[in-house]
Amino acid sequence: MTSFNLDIVTPIRELKIGEVNYLRCPGIDGSFGVMNNHREGILALAVGEVKVTQSGKDEYFSTGGGFVEIIDNSVKLLVESIERSNDIDTDRAQRSLDRAKKRQVDKDPDTNNARIDASMMRALNRLRVAKR
Repeated sequence: MTSFNLDIVTPIRELKIGEVNYLRCPGIDGSFGVMNNHREGILALAVGEVKVTQSGKDEYFSTGGGFVEIIDNSVKLLVESIERSNDIDTDRAQRSLDRAKKRQVDKDPDTNNARIDASMMRALNRLRVAKR
């Protein structure tokens, strides 16, 4: 199976994944896959699960959204945050979810509901991906 290069860049670190055979990303309009010789482009990413197939093995990541850049058979994920499924602190994710739920119920007029919803979505995604 043919491959392409994958790098993942966050504001605080860069993961050089290397040659991969397949990448599935959470696009803002739905999931999409990338394989060798994919058409070039820049696509927006939503909060969700990233699947990377490398040497016949699948690895899963939780991401907080960002962009994917596909150029010259090389892919860069430019994301706000990313965690490997086995590195996710599920206790921390559960506490984040509990805080968001409490803020949603409290109905404080100074609370930003969009931030609460985003926090809840990220926590739920992290908990889901951690089960991989």
